[in-house]
Formats: sequence, C-alpha cells, structure tokens
Amino acid sequence: MTHADPQYPRIDDTSLARLLVEFYAAARLDPLLGPVFQQMVGEDDEAWARHLGRVHDFWSSVTLGTGRYGGRPMQAHAGIPGLDAQHFQRWLALFAETTERLFTPPAAAFLRDKAERMGQALQQGIALARSA
Repeated sequence: MTHADPQYPRIDDTSLARLLVEFYAAARLDPLLGPVFQQMVGEDDEAWARHLGRVHDFWSSVTLGTGRYGGRPMQAHAGIPGLDAQHFQRWLALFAETTERLFTPPAAAFLRDKAERMGQALQQGIALARSA
C-alpha cells in the first residue's frame, strides 16, 4: 500500500490533532484495542471528544512543553482490566503507522520515540501498581 507524501514536517497543535484523530479512529476499529477503548471511553461521540481533548493536552505537554495536561496517566492505565504488553505493542504499531503516514521521517521518529518511552514507563508503573 502506498501512502501520499507526509504532510507535516513539524509537530504543532494542528498536526497533533490530526495524528490523534486518525490514530484513535484506527484504534477504535482494531480487534485488540477497540474493545478496551469501548469499555473505558465508551461509544458516543461526546465521550470520545473528551478523551481526544485529554490526549491532545497530554501530547501537547510532552512534545511542545505546553503544560496543558494535568492528569495522572499511570493511574488511569493501571485501572484498565487486562491491559498487558500485547496491547502496548499493538498501540505502538498503530501509532507508528499513523506517524509515518502523516509526518516527515524526523518528526515521525521523534513521536515514535516519545510513544515508546511512555509505553515502557506505563508498563513498568502498571506492573508495580499491580504487584503492590
């Protein structure tokens, strides 16, 4: 499958919004991730709009230093029943596909690196929380 040339050479609020809308649209349809998101976020558009807003604030904070996100991602993810390494691997694979389609290679690599580091930290934190 061929993709058009990436549209975004840099990361900003506009490109992050596009990334998150496209990524989560795919994640909602994914056989592994979709049921988890349906259980935790729901199906209605209003719930998804709130979720995308929180996630956008998170990514804006970690990539652009905006400080807009004030949540606790570790606790939120630790509370998801059955969440394990296969979910993180699939999340990262879908995220990588989306970043590579939308961003130039340097920007896509930056986003993938951030996602991989966050995934590792979340998995370590979840393991600690569940063992306590």
